[in-house]
Amino acid sequence: MRTAVVVGTGLIGTSAGLALAERGLTVHLEDADPDAARTASSLGAGTTEPADGPVDLAIIAVPPALVGKVLADCQRRNLARWYTDVASVKAGPRSEVVALGCDTTRYIGSHPMAGRERSGPLAARADLFEGRPWVLTPTADTDTETLNAALELVALCGAMPIVMDAAEHDRAVALVSHAPQLVSSLVAARLEHADETAIRLSGQGVRDVTRIAASNPGMWVDILSANAGAVADVLQEVAADLGETVTALRALEAAQEGERRAGAAGIEAVMRRGNTGQSRIPGKHGSPPTRYETVAVVLGDQPGELGRLFGEVGAVGVNIEDVAIEHSTGQQVGFVQLSVAPGAVGPLTAALRSGGWSVRD
Repeated sequence: MRTAVVVGTGLIGTSAGLALAERGLTVHLEDADPDAARTASSLGAGTTEPADGPVDLAIIAVPPALVGKVLADCQRRNLARWYTDVASVKAGPRSEVVALGCDTTRYIGSHPMAGRERSGPLAARADLFEGRPWVLTPTADTDTETLNAALELVALCGAMPIVMDAAEHDRAVALVSHAPQLVSSLVAARLEHADETAIRLSGQGVRDVTRIAASNPGMWVDILSANAGAVADVLQEVAADLGETVTALRALEAAQEGERRAGAAGIEAVMRRGNTGQSRIPGKHGSPPTRYETVAVVLGDQPGELGRLFGEVGAVGVNIEDVAIEHSTGQQVGFVQLSVAPGAVGPLTAALRSGGWSVRD
């Protein structure tokens, strides 16, 4: 693959353009909003000049409801040899593609499982897809060369290909992406009119849960409209669990000891189910989940402090598996939580303390 066109220069489209351009491909950019395409081009994602003839691959990065219409237009213009879309819902767009009479031998649906709470070309990153799953949804009439082109795209972007049925994909993303987005927004909505004193108590827990609540509502309406039934099914199950949890919490306030024990058992049961579910989330590079331990370091609010800390951790020979920064409200310090292998906790803690760092027990 040497040439590509990206149709739609939002976060995903621009990130794909950046990744391909970095690997030497000639990338052409199109967008209904010319300013967005020019912004993506200024970032290095490609050129807004049209291609002289058909490119190797067209990447359609538009909302799910527009995929069929845009694909039909691209094929009418003979824009590329092969086509894929990167919308986060697959079954609906696939049905529309068929209904519009598009050439389905040269088209394959796909979905990179990557994103950010920010949208638009300015949020794009060339490494957005690295190490992330990228779902491909071929059908019986997908040509082998079309599949190979999509696989090459995934490889060029540093992602991991996963082949799934379109409907299976939509049920899966309802569970692991779409419903969590709404749950995050629901939790964050409780903060809208909360007392300022309560807000100032916010710690890493509420920050973690509500991070994706900063996402663009308009974009998510487009996504959820295309997968509403599957998301509603997941949230209905969540609602049932919430109802049982509320009942258990009320029981903890009861006068009868038997009711309180039943309430405690109910809370413990749902939390243990959560432990089990969370433990199934894959670890780094899709490997089985690994238990890490946390080393919490007090970090001053001076330029270069974080880099200096990472440098000293590297000098000890410890690999940081994950990192989180918790800010201290009203104070010029924060806490960096370094996730490391259990066996590294002792040596790392001792080395950092000897180097003058304050490590919390």
